[in-house]
Amino acid sequence: MRALLFPLLLLTAPAAAQQADTGAARGGRAFVPADWYRVTTVSTPAISPDGQRVAFTVTTVNEKENKRHSEVWLADVAGGAPVRLTDPTNESSAPRWTPDGTRLLFTSSRPGSKVRTWALRMDRPGGEAFEADSIREGSWPADRRFVAWADTVEGPARDTAAAPKDPWEKMPAMARPPHGAITQPLDAARFDGRHVIDFPYKSNGTGFVPGRREARAWRARQLWRQDAGGARRQLTDGAYSHFDVTVSPDGKWIAFTADPALRPDSVVQAERDSLGRLRFDARREERRNERDIFLVAAEGGAPRRLTTQDGSEGGLAWSPDGRELAFLNRQARSGPERLYVVGTEGGAPRELLGDWPYEPDRCDWLAGGAIACGVAIGGRTAFVTIDPRTRRRTEVLGGRRRLSGFSTSPDGRTVAYVATSLTRPTELHVASLPGGEERQLTRFNDRLNAEVAWADGERFTYPSVGGLEIEAWLMRPHGYVEGRRYPLVLYIHGGPHSAYGENWFDEFQNLAGAGMWVLFTNPRGSSGYGAAFTYATRGRWGEEDYQDLMKAVDLAIRRPGVDSTRLGVTGGSYGGFMTAWITAKTSRFRAAQADRMISNWWSWYGSSDAQGLTEYEFLGKPWENPALYDRYAPIRFVDRVTTPTLIVQSEEDHRTPMTDAEQWFMALRKRGIPAEFVRYPRSNHDLSRTGEPWLLVDRLGRLRQWFGHWLGR
Repeated sequence: MRALLFPLLLLTAPAAAQQADTGAARGGRAFVPADWYRVTTVSTPAISPDGQRVAFTVTTVNEKENKRHSEVWLADVAGGAPVRLTDPTNESSAPRWTPDGTRLLFTSSRPGSKVRTWALRMDRPGGEAFEADSIREGSWPADRRFVAWADTVEGPARDTAAAPKDPWEKMPAMARPPHGAITQPLDAARFDGRHVIDFPYKSNGTGFVPGRREARAWRARQLWRQDAGGARRQLTDGAYSHFDVTVSPDGKWIAFTADPALRPDSVVQAERDSLGRLRFDARREERRNERDIFLVAAEGGAPRRLTTQDGSEGGLAWSPDGRELAFLNRQARSGPERLYVVGTEGGAPRELLGDWPYEPDRCDWLAGGAIACGVAIGGRTAFVTIDPRTRRRTEVLGGRRRLSGFSTSPDGRTVAYVATSLTRPTELHVASLPGGEERQLTRFNDRLNAEVAWADGERFTYPSVGGLEIEAWLMRPHGYVEGRRYPLVLYIHGGPHSAYGENWFDEFQNLAGAGMWVLFTNPRGSSGYGAAFTYATRGRWGEEDYQDLMKAVDLAIRRPGVDSTRLGVTGGSYGGFMTAWITAKTSRFRAAQADRMISNWWSWYGSSDAQGLTEYEFLGKPWENPALYDRYAPIRFVDRVTTPTLIVQSEEDHRTPMTDAEQWFMALRKRGIPAEFVRYPRSNHDLSRTGEPWLLVDRLGRLRQWFGHWLGR
């Protein structure tokens, strides 16, 4: 009976759909691709130490210059118009306050300067930004008398006069023979290729990475301290690196994480390198990259190990009285992220979440005693507090939206964050604690919100294979008229361990604005539903997750107004793989569009920068478990495909390289299946999110054209 509820609920025109209709009734027009240029994005809020102001990043798009532009702005928590702080002719972002609130640091790239960190005097408004690389960023005690951080120790300066001349110094970096190479160019002036002897040698977003010209010199991240107004001094000199450096409120102790046995970095890396070349072992893979918590006196000395459990500790937060530390730990790669508290005198850590399946992300220990965390709960985000004594959880902020960038004031009374929903792009908000009374501080997108009738989504859940509950949304086409039937497009997210949800998304608005239903869902394998749900697809890509998707379509086409004969499917990365897989499994879709796709797991493994994904998900390397790499390769079943397909790929994508898209296109065209192949220059795996503006908008237009042609409107 449960599966029948969705069609009946849809007939009642729920509030979500009524809101979208209200926007259209006010004369709101449909979204068009060029509207993307007008959306303002708010990010990285940082609340001031006194809790009275919030600095944040504002990103806009300059269509004429084909680039994004970021600035740092400031808003009063009490309200009022926000103000821009940084020079609009420079790129500035990621603000963060010094503990005394007198300076605001931010990241900026400026002509003629190699400095990346700049600062503004906040106690003397109106001054110019100044270079601030000398200002140390790290962790401070409550009285702010010193700052502690981890950084590498520079080796002794090389005597360049005595060093032998490098015969290849005039060659391009990638062409020079790496350290340990056997072959060398016969003519350094002519060879301009790439010389590679090891991996990884390329990375998405970075490109090809030159090999080392010398033997690797290991420089561990040591603990450093600088007293207010004094010189910096090194507190440790071990061969191991320190991470997650956090000073106790009273300034007596510094907590950090490190390799459990404090082994030298060179030993840890050598072990990882050797493990990467060993035959896959599932048990070993669950226990990689472990770190424990250590304490060291703020004046220096031998570190004391505080935790000994499996997994990697991180996200350390001191209790207000300095007697305990909260931390996050995932004891196994496929296990849940859990929140723990451990006393500084030792003892077994206490786990605070029990069987609650959701996983916290970055926690703060508030002055009032509660621990506050942002948590993804399915497709939405909540701000949750946990009482460390009773383990009682309270959802302070939530609703049908996604929240991010939580920044709490030192007194624990205010939290700043960014909020977005299906019908609203990002804006800055604050809320009082513990009650959660909210105030919106920015309205950058109000004009666009009033002009465009954003499509809303009707949320529903349904039982799927094995009794798993799946969350999904159905977005109504713009200009919907009762009695008419419209095409529907199924969207499939990437990852697979990511998720769609309650946030504004240009791609959904794009097709809904073109007069199509948009169906999006989080099949098993998605994040936000607990670790067991996330890793349910391991070794089974395209099995039950495929059925989850098809069940969503089965329910959606029972909706009055959905034309079941005009269905489309689209997705990127994992969604691109699944799009190809679906078209090889069924002919129910009249058109498909595959982004950054995977069609052949063997060729993908040999050309991608992310081999570790399938080594874990497919239980080994291709030659260790060839059956899985073959079974889930869409190219093996391409002879069954009849669906016209638009393939979109980026020339510089090293995550899902061009070769798989080329194979799919070639196979479709050799078989006479309508297909188009669009290859975007100067773009990588992130084209649809952070790509060059003109190209990103061009892609939105092509999606509308392709589905408009094959599905009609």
